[in-house]
Amino acid sequence: MDWITDPDIWLALVTLTALEIVLGIDNIVFISILSGKLPAHRQERARRVGLGLAMLMRIVLLLGISWVIGLTDPLFVVAGTELSGRDLILILGGLFLIGKATFEIHEKLEGHEADRQTAAATTFGAVLVQIVLLDIVFSLDSVITAVGMSDQIGVMVAAVVIAVGVMLVSARAISAFVNRHPTVKMLALSFLLLIGMALMADGWELHIPKGYIYFAMGFSVFVEMLNLRVRGRAVAEPPIELRPTYVKDSGAAGAVGHMPEV
Repeated sequence: MDWITDPDIWLALVTLTALEIVLGIDNIVFISILSGKLPAHRQERARRVGLGLAMLMRIVLLLGISWVIGLTDPLFVVAGTELSGRDLILILGGLFLIGKATFEIHEKLEGHEADRQTAAATTFGAVLVQIVLLDIVFSLDSVITAVGMSDQIGVMVAAVVIAVGVMLVSARAISAFVNRHPTVKMLALSFLLLIGMALMADGWELHIPKGYIYFAMGFSVFVEMLNLRVRGRAVAEPPIELRPTYVKDSGAAGAVGHMPEV
């Protein structure tokens, strides 16, 4: 029980928890957008299951720490750059994120009837599969970062559990806010493009300091908050509504919810 009085362990726990929360913001945004494709009564469950899977995946990776560290060993060289298993996962994850965000932006702004018929086939399981794919990428990057900051598995697991608990509490409010404001949803999707690009660059050993990325995202959110505040005070037309894509319920195959025109 010596760890209770060890200030270094408590400092590591606080630092790792803050780090996991910051890195988890990406997860919340992605889960919010994907869960929005489901009926309202299933969205909360999708968010909880998605974050639960993210926590489980991080803990499993922490317990298999030797395997995770092995992923950083070079496998082969492409164009003068040594690529490891981690690099390949980040590159593929970045490509998936860029493609998914681009598809979502198109669907929300340019979608037509044929697109909506295809989107109607989205199911709870399909949403979870997409969440898990990105959880793998985010979890891997998070765990490797955590390993570099502490050598105490217990501290790292505790930080992950606390961070996911915070995200579970805030996920509903963040999802509601993102879905309520069309411009915020477009901004969130642009963040996914930025994150996807950063993951690909990291995979190719072109390391972009995360501080730059989070500053750009934070400044964009600040400007958008000013825009929303100004608009809230002004008498204006209702905001443009994006085309939602979701099924009415799990038993209504091919059924599409109301699609307001842009």
